[in-house]
Amino acid sequence: MENWPYKSLPDMLKQNAIAFKDKIAIAYKKGGGITKFTYEDFYKFTLMVSRGLKKLGINPKDKVAILSETRPMWSLADFGIMNIGAIVVPIYHTNTPEQIAYIINHSEARAIFVSDKTQYLKLLEVKDQIPSIEFVIAHDRFLGDKKLPLITFYQVSEISEPLIQNEQKEIESYIDSIDIEDTFTIIYTSGTTAEPKGVELTHKNLISNIYYINKKANNLIDSNDIFLTFLPFSHILGRADSYYLPLAYGAQIAFAESIEKIADNILEFKPTIIVTVPRLLEKIYSKILDSVHHASNFKKNLFHAALTIAKKYIDAKYVNKNLTSNLELKYKIFDKLVFSKVREKLGLVNFKTFVSGGAPLEIEVNKFFWGLGIKVLEGFGLTETSPVLCVNSFEKMKFGSVGTLIDDTQIKVASDGELLFKGPQITKGYYKAPDLNKEAFDEEGFFKTGDIGKIDEEGFIYITDRKKELIVTAGGKNIAPAPIENALKLSKYISNAYVYGDRKPYLVALVTMNIERVLEFAKENHLHYFDIADLSKNQKILDLFKAEIESVNKTLARYETIKKFSILPHDFSIEGGELTPTLKLKRRIIYKKYMDKIECLYTEEGNCFSC
Repeated sequence: MENWPYKSLPDMLKQNAIAFKDKIAIAYKKGGGITKFTYEDFYKFTLMVSRGLKKLGINPKDKVAILSETRPMWSLADFGIMNIGAIVVPIYHTNTPEQIAYIINHSEARAIFVSDKTQYLKLLEVKDQIPSIEFVIAHDRFLGDKKLPLITFYQVSEISEPLIQNEQKEIESYIDSIDIEDTFTIIYTSGTTAEPKGVELTHKNLISNIYYINKKANNLIDSNDIFLTFLPFSHILGRADSYYLPLAYGAQIAFAESIEKIADNILEFKPTIIVTVPRLLEKIYSKILDSVHHASNFKKNLFHAALTIAKKYIDAKYVNKNLTSNLELKYKIFDKLVFSKVREKLGLVNFKTFVSGGAPLEIEVNKFFWGLGIKVLEGFGLTETSPVLCVNSFEKMKFGSVGTLIDDTQIKVASDGELLFKGPQITKGYYKAPDLNKEAFDEEGFFKTGDIGKIDEEGFIYITDRKKELIVTAGGKNIAPAPIENALKLSKYISNAYVYGDRKPYLVALVTMNIERVLEFAKENHLHYFDIADLSKNQKILDLFKAEIESVNKTLARYETIKKFSILPHDFSIEGGELTPTLKLKRRIIYKKYMDKIECLYTEEGNCFSC
């Protein structure tokens, strides 16, 4: 067993409050300016939160929930809870009151932090269903109705009362007593197929993962880095890799204002590393191509000429391993003339890498970014694996793969193609669910991921689909929908796509519109329409989408092709229930929500014009 650098996450922060005392730990936009906490200040503030929780009667092993968007106070509450050996139960801010009540009751949470009035009102809706909650701690000061025992974050932390030496020693004695095998959080999975499952993660799970990730990256991360953070901390990818990981190495965490303002925040904070999901990269990809589309003919032609060389360069260097000095020179010239300007415009001048996870990234999109000199490293993991199992690195990378194993991790492939893993990052199990735990691990202790994949001769791992999401057609063909959906989303007119066909004679698709590009097409073609819903039924729009889908069909096996489709007048969203917080499709929810439209595509009269 490795000699881990820290025995717990609070121990990590405690040590780094000394090692990186005056360096900036956290930065965020506030009142038109940027507020910053040093490592020492951040640590002291978390101790103040711990002091308040102790006065309220929170003890080691107690559960405390956090219902909030990603914001600085989330991290203060998080460490405030962990410092005293209590267990953090994160809840997505997009969850419904009923989902929130289930998690509170199943975890037996005694208290809950909430971000604002919207979240507090959700609790009020189910206040009679959550008897275990003894008090609610509000990040925002004024929430109005106090039908629940409500106190503010500032009251708990007693911000006007500095810690005295004895108080700090008392809380640090709790930190010192935490064992690396202790559970520090219970994260509830999205529960799209059944009731949410509470995944128990230990300090060892995260400390080992943080350590091995940077080792795999050849010590890429250091105290000069700035991570732009926007993923939900209720999800393990955002929490582990864009929050705990930078804190482990003295880097700075810059909080994005929102996913809509990420482009602006990149320019303001000038990050060096961004942990992301493919959807953001797809949006940046589309934005760059849109910008080129509206440029002058000279700039447009120059960009496409540069892109042609970039594609050849990337394939020659990383795929075929036959890069010539002539091609390398051409690429360097175009990089200076074109791509350096793109990076500067995006605010990625000193940028090291995007780290992408949570879902597959289309190979063409990944190569596009590498061609622009913006490196993307894909990895793979789950909530149950803390999360990273494998990842690409600058030294060892293959497009389309999720990289090779991090240290101290084992893999095997079941007879049906399911990938199983064992390592120090694997969960101890599901909370209060012994039957689920028996199902989750095989007889050798390997965790069953539910993902189908393969390993090549060099140890690179490829994920082909989720075991439970494979489409089995009426003809018995097994089809992975994700690669088809990713190919459809490469169309400049298609924002999102959902492919269906389980036990059916052929595949159908629901597609959503890239509104900006579709409106542009409508204007250029003088289309008349009442609203977006009316536009989605316009014959020329249907013909446009049919042509886009047919171009994808040409690249697929016959049984994989989309025979019929329907255009939705609005995009899939988290709020609408179609996407997870990491922007993956909730397949069963989408089918249930649009069942009539989907089933219509399987009737004789049903086609893309009538369903």
